[in-house]
Amino acid sequence: MKKLLSAFFDRRFLKFCLVGVANTLIGSAVMFGLYNLAHCSYWFSSAMNYIVGSVVSYFLNKHFTFRSSERGWREIARFALNVAVCYLIAYSAAQPFVEWLLKDVSVTVRDNVAMLAGMVIYTALNYLGQRFFAFRGASGGGRGGAGEEK
Repeated sequence: MKKLLSAFFDRRFLKFCLVGVANTLIGSAVMFGLYNLAHCSYWFSSAMNYIVGSVVSYFLNKHFTFRSSERGWREIARFALNVAVCYLIAYSAAQPFVEWLLKDVSVTVRDNVAMLAGMVIYTALNYLGQRFFAFRGASGGGRGGAGEEK
């Protein structure tokens, strides 16, 4: 069990969390600002969060977290696919669940809570996807190799 936990919660996980803090601050400002100040829709606001955050995330996680030296479009395509799938799953699950859970509160409150819930679900799925799919060939990625960090 300890070996299984250490396979997921290692130095890369801590680095991913640090990058996540930066992404969360930037993306949340975009998302909540668009929704609450610019009165954009739930889907547009949350999508813009992940478009802006994903650009930051790609470069920081590629170079800082997973130390990927792969070049070319395949890694970018895997990263983009991962982000899109995680986004659709997280926000599609969060919105109806929060609507059901908080059916007696205003739409604005429900949507804000759903966006927060979506962020949590997305983060968990995204870590797994980046580590074991998007940056899978990286020396510090999910499959091990000479550059593996403990």
